[in-house]
Formats: sequence, C-alpha cells, structure tokens
Amino acid sequence: MSVEFRQRTPSEYGRILWKRKWLIVLPALAVFSAVAIVVWRLPNVYESTTLLIVKPPTIPNAIVPSLSESDLSLRLNNINQVVQSRSSLEPLVVKYDLYKRERAAAEPMESVVDKMRKDIAVVIEHGNNDNVPSFRISYKEREPRVTQAVTSELASKYVNAQAEGSQRAGEQTTQFFDDQLEQAKRQLDEIDHRRLEYMQQNVGHLPSEAASLLAQLNGLREQQKALISEIGRLQDRRSALSSQITLLSKQTDQELIDVAENTTDPRNSLPYAELMKRKSELSAELQDMKETLKPKNPDVIKKQAQLDSVVREMDLMNSEWKARIEEKRAKLANRVNLPVAGSQAELKLTENELERQQGLLAQTEGQINDLNTRINNVPGAEVGLTALEREYQTSKSYYDQLLEKRQKAALGAAVDSKQQGETIQVVDPANLPASPVAPKRLIISGGGLAVGLVIGLLLTALCEVPRLLTIQTSDDAEHYSKLPVLASLPDFRTPYEAKLIPVRRAGWLVAGIIAAIVSVPVIAVALRMSKLFERFLS
Repeated sequence: MSVEFRQRTPSEYGRILWKRKWLIVLPALAVFSAVAIVVWRLPNVYESTTLLIVKPPTIPNAIVPSLSESDLSLRLNNINQVVQSRSSLEPLVVKYDLYKRERAAAEPMESVVDKMRKDIAVVIEHGNNDNVPSFRISYKEREPRVTQAVTSELASKYVNAQAEGSQRAGEQTTQFFDDQLEQAKRQLDEIDHRRLEYMQQNVGHLPSEAASLLAQLNGLREQQKALISEIGRLQDRRSALSSQITLLSKQTDQELIDVAENTTDPRNSLPYAELMKRKSELSAELQDMKETLKPKNPDVIKKQAQLDSVVREMDLMNSEWKARIEEKRAKLANRVNLPVAGSQAELKLTENELERQQGLLAQTEGQINDLNTRINNVPGAEVGLTALEREYQTSKSYYDQLLEKRQKAALGAAVDSKQQGETIQVVDPANLPASPVAPKRLIISGGGLAVGLVIGLLLTALCEVPRLLTIQTSDDAEHYSKLPVLASLPDFRTPYEAKLIPVRRAGWLVAGIIAAIVSVPVIAVALRMSKLFERFLS
C-alpha cells in the first residue's frame, strides 16, 4: 500500500535552505561576478538623434499638393534605398573609421555595412500639432562625437537625396511627356495629311468654292504649324530664363553668406590673442588674491576692474566685427541686381509674346474648325470627311491633354529646381550624446545574479530531494509507519567524530569557495567567446 508523501512546513524548507546556503550563495556570486566582469568590459554605445521635417510647398496646394503620411512613408523607403546603400555608407565607414574590431577581424565590407544599417533607425513622428510630416534619424556608435558627426551626415544625405530625387523625377517626367508629345504630333500631322489628301481627291465632288476652301485650309494649317513651333520655342525660352533667374538669385544669396567668411574674424588676430592671454593672467591673479584677500580689498577691486576692462575690449572687437558684417550685407542686399532684373524683364516680354502667340493659335484653330465645318457640309464627301475629322479631333484632344500634362510636369520641375516645393529640412541638429544607451550593465548583472541563484537552488534540490524521500526525523517515522513515536535517541558521536564534523564542513566550504573563484574566469571566458552579450550593444 502506497503512503502519501509528507508535506514539509515552510520552517523545514527554511532550515534546508539555511543548511545549504553556501551551495546557493557561491554559484550565485560566481555567475554574478563572471557576468559583471564581461559586461563592465563591454564598450559604451552612444546614440545621437536628429529631427527632420518635410517643409510644405511655398506655392498653393492646387499647383503642388501636400505630402501625406503614407506618401512620406513611401518616399522615405525610396530615399532609404539610396542613403543606406553600400556606395553611400561605405565612405562613412572609411571616413570615421567605424567598426574597427569588425574590420580588424577581416570581416567583409558588406557585413560591416549591414551592421551599420542595423544601427541606423528612421522613425516617422506622429501627432504633430502643425500637421507637418516629420521623422527622426538616430545612429548608435561607440564614440559620442563620431556618433554625432555620422548622424549629421546621414541627415544631410537624406536632404540631398530628396532634392536630387525630386529634381530627377521632374526631369524624367518632362522628358517622357516630350517624347509622347512628339509621337502624338507626328500622328496628328499624319491624320491631317490624310484628310487633306482625301479632300483633294474629292475636289470634283465639292461645290465651286471647295478649291478656295482647301487653299485657305492649307494656309491655315501651315500658319498653325508655325505658331505651334513658335510657342514651343517661347516655352523653352521661358524655362531657360526661369532657370537663369534661379541661378542668379542663388549667386546673390551665396554672396550674402560669403560676407561673414570673407570678413576677418578678430578672434584670429594677434591683438585678440594678446587680450585673451591678458584675460587669463588677470583671472589667475584675481583668483589667487581672492584666496588671501577679501572681496572689498582695494587690490582685489583694482584687479577686477582691469579684468573687466580687458573683457570690454574683447567685446568691443567682436561688436565691431559683427557691425562690419551687417554693413556689408546691407550694402549687398540694397544693391540692384542688374542681371536678375534684366532676365526678369526679358521673361516678362517672353510671357507676353507667348500669350499673344497662343491667342493667334486659338484664333487660327477657330478658323480651321470653321473651314472644316463648311467643307464637311459638302455633299458626297461629308461621311469620309466626318470620319477623318473625328479621328483628327480625338488625336488633337489627346495631344492637348499631353501638352497640359507636360506643362504641369515642367512647372513641377521648375518648382523643385527653385526649392519651392516640398523639401526636407533639419529642425533639431544631431545632438552630442552625454551618456551611453547600452549596455544596461546593472540590469544584465542583476540577471546574472538571478541565474546564479537559480543554479544554486537547482543544486540544492539535487542534494535535498533524495533526502526528502527517506526517513530523516521522528516526524517522518510517525507519518510513514502510521505509529506513534514513543521515544527518540540523540545522535551519538565520539569526541573525535564530533571534532571532525566542523573540520569537514570547513573543508567543503573552502573547496566550494575555491571552485567558485576558479569558475569565475572560466565562465567569463566562455561568455566572451560565445559573444552572448554583443546583442546588448545594439
């Protein structure tokens, strides 16, 4: 008959744990020490972050629509393909000497670039009160200043990639519509030629004025072709002038920027350096005097006055330098830019002439339509001419649609080239990280302590569980025998055995301590070779 296992009380389990305390504590300390040694030797990892926004266009949304969040995600994916390509990231790795250990271990550059991609994070911001799309770029590295510099260059790459991508897309779109327009124009001319041939072939079936109508139609067609060519030339001229004005404006802006760079900074001059030296000497002397004299001492007051005089001279030199810069900028800003004014005047004349030519083209097309109506009413040729006219109008409508789309594409390309469309701008520059973000040494060390305690408890369980299944005390005997215990005898030991017990315990304790000490470097080496904690650096 089986007997139910006797349940122990919490106090009995407590005595067991206290009895095996060193079996629990020593593994915990050994694992904790090994983990701490490995973790505290891991390099610090810093993270720098920069915030970029998508600046709305400066022209109405009806011309260039705003960018939605879904469009931003798609555009960022496209830009990520460019910025995070190997050709873009490898120069940064070489320039800032990134991932030294991996490169020293002869890892291929593709693996190094993949690791850099994992350290780059691009997150779209949500909940912007101004409803302006924005995103953050962060990068993790082991040197704070290198981290800041790389993050700043990544932000610049995103800005440049967006600008180049928009301009390239606009140019490709414009070129596509130019090709389509050329093809549609050839088709339109072919239909017009067939229509004219048909009318000439059926001239005998037309009324007496048919010949004069055809002659007028031919003349108007030639005039129409000439007007279309002239309009195309004027449109190209307008685009060229717009680009020229943009370049001249950028040149003027660059001159304003170069004023500060071309004006000698007083901080680089010898007098300023002498003042700096004098300031340092006076500061040191004043500090020495304050240590021995009271603040109201005449010598201290005199020395403070000398120091204030030097500081005022330095401030005066900086103020005069800034005033010279502002004066030069004001002169440049008030100067009349004759090339820009001339180009703008020529652009205005070109636009007026383009408007006039378009008016003449509309008038000519109206006359052509009127002649076509009169010719199509001639008996005997009305059906054929109507079919050709329908085909011509369909092709003409398609040509007009392409022309309108081409103008919109050209406008979009001009907007991108003048940076009046949506542009990516840096709002918060890359920060210099003050403290590392990884590894979390205290948390990892605490985890090592917990693992060591678990190991100690498992060892305790291996030693004590077999004992729990045997009769150890009078309570066990009473429980398993179902008989009352009448008397119990104490444990009898000889003096030698009694003296040997603490010695044996001390020996086991010393052996356990030695084993724990020896296991610390072994566990540490194993952890380092396994590179278990490398993942905590990212």
